[in-house]
Amino acid sequence: MYFMELDSLPTEVILTHPRKTLGNVQLDWMPQPGNYLDLEGKTYAVLERSHKYQLKSGRYRLHKIALYVQSAQRPSEKSLVNGCWVVGDATCRYNAKSEIIRCAVNPEGPCESCRYYESAE
Repeated sequence: MYFMELDSLPTEVILTHPRKTLGNVQLDWMPQPGNYLDLEGKTYAVLERSHKYQLKSGRYRLHKIALYVQSAQRPSEKSLVNGCWVVGDATCRYNAKSEIIRCAVNPEGPCESCRYYESAE
């Protein structure tokens, strides 16, 4: 893989539901699932990233990136767990430890003063 080429790679942004292409953009960073992307004044959560390769001169080269996204709001509450940011208060036993989902009992949050809070310990 040639990551030096990332600055010039087109990235197709695809909304998962309803399924439609939001456009092609040039990104100077490599979005991971759970990251947030701002596009044309709206915020999207990255659900999946796939790479498209092209055979050129007998070698496969990274040609294009596809990001599958859903409309989202950036979470105001985040916790660092094992080097990854997760949504909400990770000290709660109900926290999903996910970059996308907060928890099952209070998915919209906020975690602060949540009546379902129980220490994970």
